[in-house]
Amino acid sequence: MTPSALACAIGGCLILAEQLALRLVRHDRTSWPELVFNLNSGHILMWVFRGVEIAAYAAVLAHFNLHWVDRWPRALQWVFAFFAWDLCFYCRHRAHHAIGLLWSVHVVHHQGEHFDLSLCNRNSWYASITDLPFTGLLALIGLPLDLYVAVSSFHYAVQFFNHSGLVRSASWLDRFLVTPLHHRVHHRAEARYFNRNFGGTLLLWDKMFGTFAQADPTETARYGVDGIANSRNPLRASNEPILRHFGCAWPAQTASEARVLDGLFVAVGGALLYGLLICWLNQQPENALAHPSALMAATLFGTIALGAHCDARRWGLIGWIVLVFALPAMPALGFVQWSPCHAVPPALLLAFAAHGVWGLAWLLRDAATSRSQPQR
Repeated sequence: MTPSALACAIGGCLILAEQLALRLVRHDRTSWPELVFNLNSGHILMWVFRGVEIAAYAAVLAHFNLHWVDRWPRALQWVFAFFAWDLCFYCRHRAHHAIGLLWSVHVVHHQGEHFDLSLCNRNSWYASITDLPFTGLLALIGLPLDLYVAVSSFHYAVQFFNHSGLVRSASWLDRFLVTPLHHRVHHRAEARYFNRNFGGTLLLWDKMFGTFAQADPTETARYGVDGIANSRNPLRASNEPILRHFGCAWPAQTASEARVLDGLFVAVGGALLYGLLICWLNQQPENALAHPSALMAATLFGTIALGAHCDARRWGLIGWIVLVFALPAMPALGFVQWSPCHAVPPALLLAFAAHGVWGLAWLLRDAATSRSQPQR
């Protein structure tokens, strides 16, 4: 597997393991629509824009490099990169909360109403491209690209751990690192915790700049953002806040058009989409796929359709059914290779088709029930 696909697969397994532990240990109920949204919300275009971010960093490094850092000893470059990237993240994160346009991108992450590992995956499509104005300074002073990618990946792994809902305290690590104990304060919905604990890995920056806060451990925590519609459709969730920032409105939604299937249907659909995402990340140039973007487009459309279904939009379920029946036909049309060694395992494609039969049966039964009811 490619490093990206492997990281995505390990992260997904850890998220599901934590959900199981939370149910067994604390008897927490899993909100499957929210969990599925968290897993798939920003992943597709986020990975694309992560590539754009790295390409832009490389361009700045190639054309505007002042060659300060790249002349240092390699060990010193590593130490500098570790601290400098984390400081850049602190500045970026704080700006996301202070500047309206950046907040309209970041707010998606804060709309999650449950604090667990899946929340780390909950992001706007455009989150990665907001990094460059801050981390681009590292390219300007000559931090090598390989160090930038390695150090940023390490810090993102730490931030994944920081969203754990299972870990109450990390013991002595709580003294100098951002741990779940501190980061859950940042996600609290109560006004007294706004604009606190912006750090990613080190507590140093919050304590240095006066933004560190601790919560009362006896309080019942509440998470999310008040006053903003919490859509399960990533198309709406990523774009509506930006439209509102510029004075535009998202098309109004009328009363629920359709009933949403049970959480199990949504959970299985989300797991299948996550598997498809891993397949897309695992594509290699030597696979020689006829259409390398087909899996990306299918995964993106599936996320939007399943999210729209969770928002009770009838077209969401219809679009999902069309997609899952089309996926097994893609190899015959030349879009993907039917081989577990290449793009998509046949078992996954057949699982999509079975899930489509489940959704179609429910849709037909619901339509028949609606016709049999007397019109008002």
